[in-house]
Amino acid sequence: MTPATALIPGLGGIVRHGNAERGLEATRRIADLFFEDATKLRPEHINLFDGLLIDLVPFADLPTRIDLAERLSRLLRAPRAVVGRLARDDEVAVAGPLLRRSLVLDDPALITIARDKSQGHLLAMAERPRLSADMTDVLVRRGDRDVVRRTAANDGAAFSPRGYAALIHRASSDGVLTLTVGRRDDVSDDHLKQLLVGSLDVVRRRLFDVVRPDKQARIKQALAELADAARVTNSTRNFVPAQRTILSLYEADALDQSALFRFASEHKYEEVIAALAAMTGLKIATLDRLVSGDRHDPLLILGRTIGLDWRTVHALILLRLGPKRAPAQRDIDAIRVNYARLLPSTAERIVAFWKTRH
Repeated sequence: MTPATALIPGLGGIVRHGNAERGLEATRRIADLFFEDATKLRPEHINLFDGLLIDLVPFADLPTRIDLAERLSRLLRAPRAVVGRLARDDEVAVAGPLLRRSLVLDDPALITIARDKSQGHLLAMAERPRLSADMTDVLVRRGDRDVVRRTAANDGAAFSPRGYAALIHRASSDGVLTLTVGRRDDVSDDHLKQLLVGSLDVVRRRLFDVVRPDKQARIKQALAELADAARVTNSTRNFVPAQRTILSLYEADALDQSALFRFASEHKYEEVIAALAAMTGLKIATLDRLVSGDRHDPLLILGRTIGLDWRTVHALILLRLGPKRAPAQRDIDAIRVNYARLLPSTAERIVAFWKTRH
């Protein structure tokens, strides 16, 4: 019991004896009395109400706590202890309004709550007008998909280098998050390039369509640099050892889909290209150029031509993306539908065209 509670006759007894009904009524009356002149009260008066209410809040039922939190969340000066207690309430309906906008809650208090409370509490915090880098570190680390997306969409959020790195890592498997991060004004050229490295082609195109012209120019530049880096990497590939491996498998009558799946799963790019060359009759240089391009379509066409099942095609797609990129499940589902619809006769005509063209 606080000293303030003892100032009003009868309140001490309510608190000591745990009279729930009388405690609820007292909470409502004192709260109404506070809100009548809340904007005119001096700090010492606010502290007095803080001492009265902090002992009575445990008696308040859910509707009363929700109403009290909502009204307190809109005050520039509110009882600090009561706000802290309600902001830690397990019910998001109570804590949410305070976590979204109360100016009484400082960073240390918010970070403590963010480390311990539910995803609903984190989601409410992600909507605050301003989020410090220390806050977003916790939100990106602990938050689920909705929390991280909401945090990234908050123009008032600041991110530390570590937080931005974590955000981009999460975006590698979330196309919506990639679009959200790519549209932020504070995304640096390096971060933009890292974001594009981990994104699917369809997400890259969508991002280009939704950003401002100045950001479009930056995306073009980043993609050009990534393409140059890829060309340098591809030009240094040595396929000779891989060709020897594939020849040995061929001579042992062991060059089949299982071998191709194994190479793809182990991210052995040269062996995969050499195996596909043996299976399709296309040249290694042609396959290297097709597979390392910016689309998945060649893999679908090659897979349908030689009768690969979806499991192997999926492994080839993951190989193409690289070990650090994980596509969103809905993107993979869309590719799988396209593969199922692709006719073998259509795929064979395209492969025949590639052979004559190259």
